Amino acid sequence: MSETEIAKLGEFGLINELTKSIKLQNPSSLKGVGDDAAVLDYQGKKTLVTTDLLLEGVHFDLTYVPLKHLGYKSAVVNFSDIYAMNGQPKQITVSIGVSKRFTVEHIQELYEGIKLACEIYGVDLVGGDTSASVTGLIISITCIGEGEEGKIVYRNGAKDTDLICVSGDLGAAYMGLQLLERERVASAGMKDFQPEFAGKEYILERQLKPEARKDVIKALADAGIVPTAMMDVSDGLSSEILHICKQSNTGCRIYEDRIPIDYQTAVMASEFNMNLVTAALNGGEDYELLFTVPLTCHEQIAAIDSVRIIGHMTKPELGCMMLTRDDNEMELKAQGWNSLA
Repeated sequence: MSETEIAKLGEFGLINELTKSIKLQNPSSLKGVGDDAAVLDYQGKKTLVTTDLLLEGVHFDLTYVPLKHLGYKSAVVNFSDIYAMNGQPKQITVSIGVSKRFTVEHIQELYEGIKLACEIYGVDLVGGDTSASVTGLIISITCIGEGEEGKIVYRNGAKDTDLICVSGDLGAAYMGLQLLERERVASAGMKDFQPEFAGKEYILERQLKPEARKDVIKALADAGIVPTAMMDVSDGLSSEILHICKQSNTGCRIYEDRIPIDYQTAVMASEFNMNLVTAALNGGEDYELLFTVPLTCHEQIAAIDSVRIIGHMTKPELGCMMLTRDDNEMELKAQGWNSLA
């Protein structure tokens, strides 16, 4: 029997390989693997469940990530998955694995960040587990949320001519990570090293302390808009829009000059001699919301300050393309974050 390296499949390929033969057996299981959260039905509102596993050395580096920030981010990225289903996060469970190099005070600092996120977003921490670890810090958080009948948004509902929208700006978290990595390397072997962070606070915060877009979900509800498809941007805009197109059986056209990018992101990309649009398309960890709405919602969407229309869905045979500033079409490819590569 031949063997296949995990990296060859990638994260989503591995998930598909492991789950393709699973069949849901219970009437209460409405949606299992394949979206931002599972959907369960135990009468009344639908239950949303999502989970994230974060491993030291793979997802975070404690050389430059404060434990309180890490706790906050660990919780918020789970809340973001629930918002990406047009739901509301309500409870989380937290499980951690810790090695002997951590003290009680270290873990308390981590939990301070988790509790702060829960306080700000109105979420209850209702359980979890702890264990010894021989590979550093491991964090696993499961978030339970609720969604209203008929208003839960999946990845598979986009239609030809739907508008493609994104909240906030893109690429900032990735450039913040590049800055942190640069200063980490520069500080090696130096006792009194002072990192150069002045004027770059925004991109650092986007990497170390991201926020979930609860405000956008409220703005959409206030406008009476239920997106046809939605995801949060965790792996990069290209990867996410390709997921929506695949599951919705559509193509897409996004426009380079409409992709929202912050000034600090542009300055940092210039310092690193990086292509700015590539960083925005493939950087990941922005935790902005990418969603589609019918063309008839154009005016309502345009009135929401924190949302920008960046393109439209097409028929699947037209492919998934970006129209560049010089009017050339470039095929979108999934080149975002892949922890198994």
